[in-house]
Amino acid sequence: MLYLVGLGLGDARDITVKGLEIVRRCRRVYLEAYTSLLTVGKEVLEEFYGRELIIAEREMVEQEADEILKDAVDNDVAFLVVGDPFGATTHSDLVLRAVKAGIQYQVVHNASILNAIGCCGLQLYNFGETVSIVFWTETWKPESFYDKIKRNRQTGVHTLCLLDIKVKEQSLENLMRGKKIFEPPRFMSVNEAAEQLLEIIENRRDKGEELALTEETLCVGLARVGANDQKIAVATLQQMVKEDLGAPLHSLIITGHMHPMEIEMLKLFAVDNSSFNKLITLDGSTYYS
Repeated sequence: MLYLVGLGLGDARDITVKGLEIVRRCRRVYLEAYTSLLTVGKEVLEEFYGRELIIAEREMVEQEADEILKDAVDNDVAFLVVGDPFGATTHSDLVLRAVKAGIQYQVVHNASILNAIGCCGLQLYNFGETVSIVFWTETWKPESFYDKIKRNRQTGVHTLCLLDIKVKEQSLENLMRGKKIFEPPRFMSVNEAAEQLLEIIENRRDKGEELALTEETLCVGLARVGANDQKIAVATLQQMVKEDLGAPLHSLIITGHMHPMEIEMLKLFAVDNSSFNKLITLDGSTYYS
């Protein structure tokens, strides 16, 4: 049996009772270590779970899945995922491979950023398509995430932006030379995401396009959601550039149409209440920026 076990968002104790029981009885336990991270390291998890963990990096999961599924027909194997097991498409692929190999599977769900963002006060059913904002390079500056935000804004829904994580990445030079030398881990902050969005806004403005959002659009920055030191900041996109939310992981929300109760909740985390002064009222019960 293959078990896909969600670990939640905070620390070792966020695993469910069912998940912990499964982990302790499995023959092998893998820890997926590239789509997200907990606030504690592998050693802390091993101590709490009472089991040795095998780190499963992107290359193993995407190219060597057979190693994970090895002898899972007759033995129990656990695959641990930060958040919920289906928060990344990679894990659906693992399930499909297991089924094709005649291996049964079971999923143990847990909290993920996709539902925990409700902590900021925006209502979950008012969110549209989730987008990923990637690190730009000198020669590669994609803007496709902006277009998805634009579509969400046009229909009045909020946008959760998942920010880039670079773990065990190789430089182009080392990749071309076949050297297994990896760059230091990088985690995008809300500041960097806001800066990239502002640059796109300026580019689109120069082209004469109708803008989907502006420097004054109300946004929500979140850091370490689910941890004891989680932080939430509500500010305009321009203000978000200067906000320091501390250590990773960060997420950014671009607001859509807002209910008065959502506004009141957001004010609990406002960097500056003046950021609410320019909200536009649509019908007396709906606001947007």
